Amino acid sequence: MELNRRTMIAGAAAAGLAATTLGSTTAEASTGGRTPSKKLFGKLADGTKVHIWSLANGGTRLKVLSWGGVVQSLEIPDRHGRYKNVSLGFDNIEDYVAKTPYFGALIGRYGNRIGKGQFSLDGKAYQVNVNDGANSLHGGAQGFDKRVWDVEPFVKGSDVGLYLYYTSIDGEMGYPGTLKVKVTYTLTRHGDWRVDYAATTDKATVVNLTSHVYWNLAGEGSGSIYDHELSIAAARYTPVDSGLIPTGELAKVAGTPFDFRRTKEIGRDIRVANQQLLYGKGIDHNWVLDKGVTARPVQVATLRDPSSGRTLKISTTEPGLQFYSGNFLDGTLVGTGGHIYRQGDALCLETQHFPDSPNKPSFPSTTLRPGQTYRTTTIHSFDA
Repeated sequence: MELNRRTMIAGAAAAGLAATTLGSTTAEASTGGRTPSKKLFGKLADGTKVHIWSLANGGTRLKVLSWGGVVQSLEIPDRHGRYKNVSLGFDNIEDYVAKTPYFGALIGRYGNRIGKGQFSLDGKAYQVNVNDGANSLHGGAQGFDKRVWDVEPFVKGSDVGLYLYYTSIDGEMGYPGTLKVKVTYTLTRHGDWRVDYAATTDKATVVNLTSHVYWNLAGEGSGSIYDHELSIAAARYTPVDSGLIPTGELAKVAGTPFDFRRTKEIGRDIRVANQQLLYGKGIDHNWVLDKGVTARPVQVATLRDPSSGRTLKISTTEPGLQFYSGNFLDGTLVGTGGHIYRQGDALCLETQHFPDSPNKPSFPSTTLRPGQTYRTTTIHSFDA
């Protein structure tokens, strides 16, 4: 019989496992030892220090880098209370700088792709950095994932977390406007990982922020995720061309490999002879969530590993979900556990607005103007 996770973690919390600390401070003592702590992870070529922050709450353990806001590891228990890291990553800063395919990173200024790196806003044409063939991907070659963020820890009531700050100057990677970004990582008393994004600008711009965690609920480095079971609350998706840029169509998932309205194994249809799967070398597509844009997070996806019982439920305010099945992991990367990452060894579920929205007027707008505040929220809930 599977144990309820909240019952299972109560004993761990009582035994002092509800926190991961690196040294003790007065602040930690006053909050029951739950204050996030940091240590040096490495240095960049110019000598800039990169720190790793450790925090834990409600049975979830999280480690975050100041480099790119990267989730370096996220540990949760299985049905027997055994912990494993369920996110892909590296154990050194050099690999994150030189090799990473966005492992665990905060993505911006524009998550996903913009066709040819071009768009018009208020009658003015912009050319942003191109780094994915003819297109721009995840904000360009030096996007938010490759910046050092300012990090401030917090404890609020039963929650612990980190505030992450970054200011993207006007013209960075070709984007207009100075964008001030604040992202909040919160671990709740139930062990949920909540991400709140906020941004303001001094000039009209486009913004699409997301998180690029690579999930394997059986454990990082354990092998393929094709036996994971997934459901997505979406009757439509956005087909792409050969460059993975949406055509503008909102196509029905019914009768296609993209139908996850009912839970199914990821590997069941992933090798079906389908042109869209050929374009992506697997799944690398945006789902049009049935709920659309919402003021509060609504559950849109459930991922489960049958072997461990670990389950991830995703709730969001966003209208889209990019499901990427790890198609370009090619055996050249060695992860935190010393294992080689191969195709299909993890998947990403990126909550977002749609790819290439600045060039698709029918898609929900990603334009942000002075005086407005960009706000989105995504919650990751875990169980076993």
